[in-house]
Amino acid sequence: MIVFGPVPSRRLGRSLGINNIPPKICSYNCVYCQVGRTSSSYLSLERKTFYEPKAILNEVKIKIDEIKSKGEDFDYITFVPDGEPTLDSNLRDEILALKQFEYPVAVITNSSLLWDEKVQDDLMLADYVSVKVDTVVESKWKKINRPNKKFNFELMLNGVKEFSKKYKGVLTTETMVVKDINDNEEETIELGNYLKELNANTSYLMIPLRPPAEYWVKVPDEKVIVKIYNTLTKALPKVELLIFPESNDFISTGNIEDELLSITAVHPMREDSVKEFLKQKNKDWDIILSLITKKKIREIDYLNQKFYARRFIN
Repeated sequence: MIVFGPVPSRRLGRSLGINNIPPKICSYNCVYCQVGRTSSSYLSLERKTFYEPKAILNEVKIKIDEIKSKGEDFDYITFVPDGEPTLDSNLRDEILALKQFEYPVAVITNSSLLWDEKVQDDLMLADYVSVKVDTVVESKWKKINRPNKKFNFELMLNGVKEFSKKYKGVLTTETMVVKDINDNEEETIELGNYLKELNANTSYLMIPLRPPAEYWVKVPDEKVIVKIYNTLTKALPKVELLIFPESNDFISTGNIEDELLSITAVHPMREDSVKEFLKQKNKDWDIILSLITKKKIREIDYLNQKFYARRFIN
């Protein structure tokens, strides 16, 4: 399924997700990625067609009708796929087509392709764009984001700046803070100086709340997070901490197995969220046990909680 949700979003309220990239094609192989590692064969910077815009449009229409029939609603249609959404060469046409549903359209991007003027032009059509900037130190960028080797770090950072000057919608930034990598004072000051030039509506600070791609990724100490926050607030007009899990406000509208697989492909779910989701359909835990047995999802222990994530490779 290309369309999933709605799912609760800490930034966007209820979000109807668009998974416009097959798993797991991305320009980065982030150490904290909640959907796992990007294999070298899928670590790409080539834009191309993955799905026809008409197929995405049809799925969105069906999903919206299902949501409305249940008396429910949502706040955003959001491109937040398994990989990097701007690798989709049809992104512009898809955003334009989705406008007919009269919901604001958001794109959550890792910023890696924003040096490309065509990508910038595509994103101009979105109502909300979140750009990721985890660090402005190249060595740390390579350690955290592990980009395709063809990428130029300075070109990427300058591309984000250029886009921010032209974009008229809601622009936010997000920074994932990983313990002992990008959580020091000097680097935080440099990050603040850079983000200040973007004039974003809000800059979000995040920590790895869901199981990361690499076992050694750790959450910074609470005092360190507060210090980073205080440092950034001196440089930026609005900084928000996203250090708590989202709500359990998931909505089930169709086949529950298909929906669980679609959501957990991009959004690993906590055990309490899964239980609440099953409760909506009067289903029991046997569904989860069956999916685990079939090797369609996996159970992960992380931060003293159990999470459930889609398996892409058995």
